[in-house]
Amino acid sequence: MTLELPLKLEPFRTKIEATIEPYVEIQTHLTTEATLWQSKFAGLPYLPKGFDYPKTPEGDYLYLLAQINFVEVPHLEGFPQKGILQFYISAADDFLYGADFGAPTEQKGFRVLFFPDPVNETDDLITDFDFLPSSWNRESGSVPFCIFPDHSPQSSKCVALKFELKSAPISRNDYECEVILGEDFTSLFYEDDSLWEYYQQFACGHKLGGYPYFTQEDPRFYQNEEEAWVLLLQIDSDYKEEGIDIMWGDVGVGNFFIKASALQKLDFSNILYNWDCS
Repeated sequence: MTLELPLKLEPFRTKIEATIEPYVEIQTHLTTEATLWQSKFAGLPYLPKGFDYPKTPEGDYLYLLAQINFVEVPHLEGFPQKGILQFYISAADDFLYGADFGAPTEQKGFRVLFFPDPVNETDDLITDFDFLPSSWNRESGSVPFCIFPDHSPQSSKCVALKFELKSAPISRNDYECEVILGEDFTSLFYEDDSLWEYYQQFACGHKLGGYPYFTQEDPRFYQNEEEAWVLLLQIDSDYKEEGIDIMWGDVGVGNFFIKASALQKLDFSNILYNWDCS
């Protein structure tokens, strides 16, 4: 990957290009024809019969935020090549979206599930979700999704996903950016707002892996652990005229992180979930 850098960033080209890593870009489009095992944002999940639908400790049902079927995803080093990975969040806490910023790894208001060997037979799956509450209503502040005119878990509408393998350098607000590229690099962004606009293109958007984007600061800065957290999934705010409206607070972004050793073992029990907005 050869970057077309603004003149002010040219002195840092070698260091910037040394940080380039692959990731999978996620593109969205509205659909009413998604299968239960298809990759999607919102909609109805893949769940085998007899599997307990995820809930909060208080017994409130969680809602499907994202489902990734890795058979549909270009191979990304370190990530599964098959299996269905799901992310659920609570709609019971207004404007928190299931996050606990004091304990971001406790899977109470959110849950991550992985099915390593999914089956594509509807007869083996839960298909009746009438037990779920009736709607995701973003205007209530409970969820970041809205599909016009409105979206309920019983609806066939969801956000279908397409994937493309790409690469990008470290993001400006990655907690290691200043360590790797130096204070002279990061200070340039406070002197020239146009550099922010140029450089954030590498971090924004929906993605698997790669470098994350934040509207505020990287929560990993405060995680004093020997093994670093790596980006698992990022869902950005997103609006399309076809009816997709994803909004984390005030045009924010949601991130899920995992440790590389856990990802290699397909162990999704320890996940750091964070979202922020401007």
